[in-house]
Amino acid sequence: MSILLRCTAGPRSACTALCCSLLLTFPVLVAAEKNRHCQESAPLVFGILPFISAEQLVYRFTPLVNYLSENLQVPVRIETAPDFVEFARRTHEETHYDILFTAPHFFTRANQKAGYRLIASVDSPEMWAVIVVPKQSEIHTLQDLEGKRLATVPPLGLATLLARKTLFEAGIDPDVDLDMVITPTHDASLLSSYHGVTDASALMQPPFEAASEKVRDSMRIIARTESTPHIPISVAPWLGEACAAEIAELLVNMGSTPEGKAVLQHNRFTGYRQGDPSVYESLNDLLSR
Repeated sequence: MSILLRCTAGPRSACTALCCSLLLTFPVLVAAEKNRHCQESAPLVFGILPFISAEQLVYRFTPLVNYLSENLQVPVRIETAPDFVEFARRTHEETHYDILFTAPHFFTRANQKAGYRLIASVDSPEMWAVIVVPKQSEIHTLQDLEGKRLATVPPLGLATLLARKTLFEAGIDPDVDLDMVITPTHDASLLSSYHGVTDASALMQPPFEAASEKVRDSMRIIARTESTPHIPISVAPWLGEACAAEIAELLVNMGSTPEGKAVLQHNRFTGYRQGDPSVYESLNDLLSR
């Protein structure tokens, strides 16, 4: 950041004194901004990728934002977007989300384009996408999908990118050999084949495991994709380092309190750990495909 000062009138000594005063004050202002605590940055917006329906998103994440709000002593509210593309646009082009819960490959772009910095990651094994069909289906292998309808999330969704890569590696061109039907969320993708609208569904494994037992038990997994790092939590560049540290500490230590354990159980997460940005760099190649 730079400051341009121009003296147009008055004694030269007065201008010099003013310049010196501002230059001495500026580092103090920058340091104060970095050291701002969350209570000085309220309210905070928790941006969550619309990977599930709005109703499910609110149900699953309200306990988490309430936990953060109570412990940070600031209002924290959930915001999302109509779809993946709009969520990414708001992340990159607007000062919209203070805290970001987004897909691993979306984090790399949020970091590169908008300066979001990693503070924690979901402390769970790597995740992957699955391709599922109704149990009574005659589809048993990826080759059986040729000429069939495969429901999946929008093209930029991680499940879609992983599924396309898996299909190509199996010798199937998803743009030619089958009909990919785009659905807004993982839930919608799963229910599409569950209700017989499509023949199969591609979705991430965590949303599949979180589906109702009735739906999940009526489906059969025919393929699993390669793994990726789990969900990252990042904060906006305008959030002070002190506030970011407060949020990170709360997340990483959630499993040490009864209230935190209850929130984690509700989210179906084992906990959060300190984030390592380098583990997400490999996803740039997946995006470039």
